[in-house]
Amino acid sequence: MEVTAFQTVLLFIFFIISLHFLYFFLHLNTKNNGFKNYPFFGTLPDFLLNRHRFLDWSTQILSNHPTNTAVFHRPGKIHGVITSNPLVVQHILKTQFENYPKGTRFITLLKDFLGNGIFNIDGEPWKIQRKTASYEFNTKSLRNFVMENVFVELKTRLIPILENAARNNRVLDVQDILERFAFDNICKVAFNLDPGCLGGDGIVINGGEFMKAFEEATNLSSGRFMYAFPKLYAVKKLFNLGTEKRLKNSVSTVHEFADKIIKTRIEERVEKKDEDLLSRFMENSENSLEFLRDIVISFILAGRDTTSSALSWFFWLLSVSPNVEIKILKELQEIRGKNGKSIGEVFDFDELREMNYLQASILESMRLYPPVPVDTKACNKDDILPDGTFIGKDWFISYHTYAMGRMKNIWGEDCCEYKPERWIENGICKHEDPFKYPVFHAGPRMCLGKEMAYIQMKSIVACVLERFGFEVLLEKGKCPEHLLSLTLRMKGGLPVKVKERN
Repeated sequence: MEVTAFQTVLLFIFFIISLHFLYFFLHLNTKNNGFKNYPFFGTLPDFLLNRHRFLDWSTQILSNHPTNTAVFHRPGKIHGVITSNPLVVQHILKTQFENYPKGTRFITLLKDFLGNGIFNIDGEPWKIQRKTASYEFNTKSLRNFVMENVFVELKTRLIPILENAARNNRVLDVQDILERFAFDNICKVAFNLDPGCLGGDGIVINGGEFMKAFEEATNLSSGRFMYAFPKLYAVKKLFNLGTEKRLKNSVSTVHEFADKIIKTRIEERVEKKDEDLLSRFMENSENSLEFLRDIVISFILAGRDTTSSALSWFFWLLSVSPNVEIKILKELQEIRGKNGKSIGEVFDFDELREMNYLQASILESMRLYPPVPVDTKACNKDDILPDGTFIGKDWFISYHTYAMGRMKNIWGEDCCEYKPERWIENGICKHEDPFKYPVFHAGPRMCLGKEMAYIQMKSIVACVLERFGFEVLLEKGKCPEHLLSLTLRMKGGLPVKVKERN
């Protein structure tokens, strides 16, 4: 087969990139407070042997550092810091917030997909969007709208799917079911539109094109962060090649879908008071169609995988901690009895707030398996971190939430145990310092949907657990393999057999 001049140039580019990749990992190490040349990734063979367990491997490295902070170093250029130190987390997320924005690199890589949405901007534009969104998320009407949608989805889709699986001895992938549930739910909250991704029998009944395009756009956008040669994606984008071509097509599908909904809503000028986020932001006539699209897509992204990831790991932990499941069921039974309600009736907001042990169980699950295990910021100017580590201008800094949940100096000798009781004080679920538990971020960018996430997760668990038990079809006690994307997912999903309780 004849090789064209263009193909030759591309092959040469990829050859140079491969050399760059090899050089990078052969020389990558950390140095910090006397631990010069302490290997973080070590040699290339070490990295290749451990990349499938990157989170646990890097956690061990950080735990061996006296300050739980490591500096990435390449010959002639130190380029970043990774930490699991709560004092450092507080420093970058709150104390010196202005010095640690998302940064140009982060914003540029996600620009095609998220545009100028709230999760992809810094400075004054972010402050304006944050102020508006913060007001809307704190309204009682939005909370009620969220609860109503969760209960409708539970009653009409999730519960019938589980009943059908139990009666027909079907194996379900709980992770897949929860992801579709979350996608339908967040689309209702964002657009007041039901994409119908979770059908009555557990299959997609409509809206599949939008869901698939959204998922592909998310995965391909996050994949840009993984290139050894940072500008490779720009070359592929210029020539519309490979993953960049696919990303362009999927983003186009998502944007067309969102634009069509927004334009239709504007043209109709319906007088009824919808409580979805789109309607709330449309009340300001100065907000452009592009602005409305970007902010709604950002909220769909934030709500799509986080709760489903958290609950997938939660249900797996219950399968290896039957004593916790018994205590949750006892709490639910007591709440039912006290309020004179029978199984099948929906829990109201006040009843959800009474579920202290359930909330503690969810908090403990996310401590060990945070939906977003690592987050990254940029450094605007030279700084000294609280543990004495120097960080230079234009370096990146990542805080390792997954590692923080496994630090003995934060959580004690039993840090790797699933123990909801650590959150209970005098029968009430306490809240920890967000800088030692940054699962919902912390500081000025604290997650606005935190309350919404708890409503959704507690509602799902309470309604499902009191009616069904899950037999997880994985090797007993063996942790599912991590699958890193924008969130911490399970490789191969979570296959279960569903059993109806008496």
